[in-house]
Amino acid sequence: MRFYRGILASGVAALSLTACTSTGYSDPITAGDPVSVQPVTPQARQQGQQAYSEIVPQFGGLYTQGNEAGYVTNVGRKIAVQSGLAGSESAFTISLLNSPVNNAFATPGGYVYITRQLVALANDEAEMAGVLGHEVGHVAADHAGDRQKASSRAGLAGILGQVVGGLLGDSGLLGSLGGAIQNYAPAVAQLYTLSYSRGQEEQADDLGIRYLSQAGYDPTALSDMLGSLAAQTVIDQRAAGQDARSVPEWASTHPDPARRVVRAQQIAQTYAPGGLRNRAQHLATIDGLLYGDDPKQGVIEGQNFLHPDLRLQFSVPQGYGMSNSASAVSIQGQNGQAQFTTAPFSGDLSNYITSALQKIAGNTQLQAGQVQRTTVNGIPAAYQVARANTQNGQVDVTVFAYQFSGTQAYHFVTITPVGSNAFAPMFQSMSRLSAQDAARITPRRIDIVTAQSGDTVTSLARRMAYSNLQAERFMALNGMTGNTALQAGQQYKIVVR
Repeated sequence: MRFYRGILASGVAALSLTACTSTGYSDPITAGDPVSVQPVTPQARQQGQQAYSEIVPQFGGLYTQGNEAGYVTNVGRKIAVQSGLAGSESAFTISLLNSPVNNAFATPGGYVYITRQLVALANDEAEMAGVLGHEVGHVAADHAGDRQKASSRAGLAGILGQVVGGLLGDSGLLGSLGGAIQNYAPAVAQLYTLSYSRGQEEQADDLGIRYLSQAGYDPTALSDMLGSLAAQTVIDQRAAGQDARSVPEWASTHPDPARRVVRAQQIAQTYAPGGLRNRAQHLATIDGLLYGDDPKQGVIEGQNFLHPDLRLQFSVPQGYGMSNSASAVSIQGQNGQAQFTTAPFSGDLSNYITSALQKIAGNTQLQAGQVQRTTVNGIPAAYQVARANTQNGQVDVTVFAYQFSGTQAYHFVTITPVGSNAFAPMFQSMSRLSAQDAARITPRRIDIVTAQSGDTVTSLARRMAYSNLQAERFMALNGMTGNTALQAGQQYKIVVR
């Protein structure tokens, strides 16, 4: 959380296993089928460049440590040029983002993005290339054009409400507040993921597999990557306290991940077998790659959020999960939804709260109470509760703000059922982080280790820098299933501090 501002430009294509909304395309693209591709135009390139300036800061900036960025660029250009969007590899801008979220996306104009977290999840170069090929496939098939038409018909603000409601829970409370939600949407790229149809995702898979084969990679690599991504999604849900078996309402029509993996395997069989995987080179390159939260953006440790640079910390109630972005920390649970963020502060906490509440309300009429002053762990604080009528009945909207200095304030925005005090413990947990405690917050990184005789999944998993789900995290990170045996002499990824 570095509190960047800006909404992503339209035309973003994102990798998704769960965010599909309709059926449409079903026939696979097989070897030799023609694909009508419109080359990158100067207008598209200009749009992509404008989006770049907004996307990069929203996703934590570019990752510039080590040699990973150059490696990703080389592989990305090699796979992107297979699309026919441009005749030269140099026409494509491939960016490695400093984000702890498994994500990749593309925009028209030759701009392709992948997060360091997703690069770390890939077990070889071909798997990473498959992800990038999938994204380029969305652009080559002009799925962005279809998505833009749909978003134009539905209205940007309305879709944003649906997306944020889906991300924070399926109660629909946030979505019912309409256009004002865009001011508190840290993951706007998910808008475009949401509006992909099942057929568009499958078509992007097919094109990604085609590009893999044309570039000399193993075409089965994308199905392997989709399997790892599905397994990691389950781990992330469990770690956040969510039921991995549940599917949010907005994702109820998505293609079953297991079926999608099998389908990708079947499509790959229509191409010549074999091809490059480049596992050793990939693992050597990502050895030491930052993994998970970047302490400069704050870290999530269980139920606690700690930010060493901002020198603050707070805890969320048991059963609630958190997700961190460049602009906010999102909190979700069965009895409410919240975000933690900041806004310009002139020194008057009452005006700060009123302004924040007005942004939330937009055109929605709120019945607001008085601003109440208090102190939390020695920090001057204030809060205001307002009531709103929504499609699901009345809800309470609370802004709880803290004055950390004469020029800096932070606040929670919460939406709960009327009269709920679900977030009261969270409000009271806010405290300053000491210099000593801040200094102890160190990043996690990928460490490549070679299995020795006698090593087991359990013994290597114990070295993972997590207090829970160690074996599950190790297996998902290495693309292993319950039937996969550890092999002495083979390299594996672990996460260490």
